[in-house]
Amino acid sequence: MINAVIIDEKDNVIVAIEPIEKGGEVSYKLKNGTVKTLTAEENITIYHKLAAKDIAKGSPIVKYGEHIGVAAVDIKAGVHVHEHNVESVREEL
Repeated sequence: MINAVIIDEKDNVIVAIEPIEKGGEVSYKLKNGTVKTLTAEENITIYHKLAAKDIAKGSPIVKYGEHIGVAAVDIKAGVHVHEHNVESVREEL
C-alpha cells in the first residue's frame, strides 16, 4: 500500500500521506511506476518528511527538486526529517 509520495525524482525526502508507526513499511511510487519501500525508523506524522535514502551531514535536503536546507547530522533512510536535524542555509541564487 502506498503511504508516502515523492514530489520530484531528485528529492531525497518523501512525504507521509498517512501516519506511519516506527518499524512500519513505507512505500512510494516513482513516475515510472516502480514502487520503493523502506522501514520507518521513527513514528512519522502525516504530511511530514522522512529520508528516502541515507543523507550525510552537510548534504542538501532536496524537496520539490530544490534544496530546502542541509543535514545537520547524518540522517538514515526512514528517519523523520524536520527542524531538529536540518539547518537552514542561504544559497547564492
